[in-house]
Formats: sequence, structure tokens, C-alpha cells
Amino acid sequence: MKLNELSNKKLIIFASIIGLFIGMAILTVAVGDSDDKKDGDSEESEMTESADKQSETAKDSVVVTDALEGDPFEELESLIGLGPVKEEVKSLTNFVKIQQARKEKGLKQASVSYHLVFTGSPGTGKTTVARIMAKIYKDLGVLKKGHLVETDRSGLVGEYVGQTAVKTNAVIDSALGGVLFIDEAYSLTDAGKNDYGSEAISTLLKRMEDDRDNLVVIVAGYTNEMKRFIDANPGLQSRFSRYINFPDYSSGELYQIYLMRAKKYGIELTDEASTFLKEHLDYVVAHKDRNFGNARYARNLFEKTLTAQANRLAKKGAKSATKNELSTIEKIDIEAASKSVTY
Repeated sequence: MKLNELSNKKLIIFASIIGLFIGMAILTVAVGDSDDKKDGDSEESEMTESADKQSETAKDSVVVTDALEGDPFEELESLIGLGPVKEEVKSLTNFVKIQQARKEKGLKQASVSYHLVFTGSPGTGKTTVARIMAKIYKDLGVLKKGHLVETDRSGLVGEYVGQTAVKTNAVIDSALGGVLFIDEAYSLTDAGKNDYGSEAISTLLKRMEDDRDNLVVIVAGYTNEMKRFIDANPGLQSRFSRYINFPDYSSGELYQIYLMRAKKYGIELTDEASTFLKEHLDYVVAHKDRNFGNARYARNLFEKTLTAQANRLAKKGAKSATKNELSTIEKIDIEAASKSVTY
């Protein structure tokens, strides 16, 4: 009995050892498969997250631009046209400087609202001037960073309950120390009573108060629409008291913008092309509607002109084109471009 019991114990121990080795082997394979799956899931998750972020970026219009380098007033003066706008910006700057000087000397200061309403048609330089204002405010010590965060309704308003305040606060957070520029701001109230635009406005007004020493807001859009937008809300009325109107460009100013683009690329116009361009811009300005793109139209016309020139030169062979041909725009090029650009 004892011999048999000993033999049985040895068999049990042996079987246990074999079982242990088999179990360890199975565990190793299982862990390996789990790690491989985990790595694969992690990579897929990162790719999905990246795709989601790209989708959000494409859907929501939020553009962050670093602070302007150099002298903002030189940049302002370099802009074609916009005479009244330049004067308004200078007057505001002088007013702020004088109030700062009074404060330093212990005198009472008039209240200063740095928030602005830009009114005017599309393509009249509102975004460009907003960036210049951000740098001016930084140089004056009003803002710490002087960058510009540009957005519109889609960047502030969510599709479901609870999204809008989160989105609006996130955009405002990114603008702290700089200027938040809201284009077509009137669209926040144009979608109806059941829309979340009013929530975005309420969130904005609260943050303008809470972060009044670290945030400047500029709202922009068509003149009449912006007036109704501001007048419809007492909170907006109290915070936006200074308006700057951006006039449409004249045909002569659009001609200068076109030439400036051409000069940038070392391109000249023939006399016939120049004459045709002037006549075409005169006609366009005389027949424009409220959606006319102003400077945007001149830039688009120039880009289409380059395409027309390229098509013309390609017919004879791009490599055979002379340096003079590559640097010259002819009347036929602008004629072709004018037919493909809407105004």
C-alpha cells in the first residue's frame, strides 16, 4: 500500500508539473495575443481620434493667427484704400494713449471699451484690420499676446443641448490674451427661437465680463444686420459702443489690388490688358450686388488670369515659353478670366 501510494503521489506531482508548464505556455500565448490586440486597438483608436479631430476642424470654422510682427501702423498704411478705417483706428489709439497718460498722472479717465463692431460688405479688409488691432492693443499693453482667433457661427454653436456653451467657452479660452473675431455675428440670432445661438451670446457676454482685462471681441458683418444684432440685446449694446464702417472698394482701388498681386509675382500687363482690366472693373463695380467680394474678387480675377495665361502658353509648349512671355499678362488672359469669376 505504501509503495502504491508513493507511486501515485509521484504521478500526481509529475502531472502537476506538466500541467504547470502547459498552463504557462497557454498564458504566454494569451498575453501575447492580448498585447498585440491592445497595440492594434490603440493605433486604430489614435487614427479614429485623429480623423474625428480633422472632421471637427473642417466642420467648425476656427482659425488662430499669431500676433502680427513689426509695426502695425505700417501694416495699416500699406493697405490699399480704407481711408476712413485708418482714421478711426488712429483716433481710437490716440484716445487709449491719452487715457493711459491720465491714469499715470493720477487723473480721472473716461471709460474705454476696446470691443469693436466692424460693418461692411465681404472682402473689405475686416479680418486684416482685426489682426492689426490685436497687435496695436498688445503694443498698448491692453493685451498680453495680441493673437487673433477668427470664427463664425459654426465655431460657437452646437447641434445639441449642452454643446454650445462648451464650444463657445473653448473658443474664448483660445482667444484669451488676444482678439476674438466673430464674422457674420448676426447669424447667431437669425436662426429662430429654438436655436442655440442665444446661448452662445449669453456665454460670450459672461466671459467678456469675467475676462474683461484679458479679452477683446470684434464682431463683424453687413451694416444693417449688425445694427439690428447689437440693438436687439441690451448686453451687446452696453459692451459694443464703437463702430468702424468698411466702405466698398472703388474700381480704381481694385485695379491697384490686382496690380499689387501681379507685382508680387514679377508679372506685368500689356497696355491693352491694362486698359481692358480698368474697363472691366468699372463695369463690375457699377453692376455689383451686396454680395460682391471686393478685394476677394480682384484676387480671384488675378488667379484666374494666371490660369488663362498658363493655358495659352501651354499650347505652344511650356518649356519653349520665353522669360518675357512668362512674365507678361495679355488682354486675352484677362478676358478669359473675367468670364469665369462671378461678381
